[in-house]
Amino acid sequence: MARISGIDIPRTKHVSIALTYIYGIGRSTALEICKAAGVPPEKKVEELTPEEVAAIREDIQTNRKVEGSLRAETNMNIKRLMDIGCYRGQRHRKGLPVRGQRTRTNARTRKGPKGRFGRR
Repeated sequence: MARISGIDIPRTKHVSIALTYIYGIGRSTALEICKAAGVPPEKKVEELTPEEVAAIREDIQTNRKVEGSLRAETNMNIKRLMDIGCYRGQRHRKGLPVRGQRTRTNARTRKGPKGRFGRR
């Protein structure tokens, strides 16, 4: 397994797919990384040379924010919203949907399971 950004990416998948196992890298970003590193996206991870792995790793470290630093930034942005007390911050604090979804029904993912005896 190639280890990139602290993540073991699967050996039997194409490089463009395997890179999506890293938090913060999606399909289009993975293709951009392959292009910048000069690696064909349809090449399997197990077929990569150490130089190609190093080129991918170097591109990710210099040009992308992934894994821990991206998670920390996201959490800091949410904490900032909660600290200033804006509407989105209040919704985060209460554990309710943030982006305008209805809550009378269909908010079980954010609100959690229904009460045992319903509402009183």
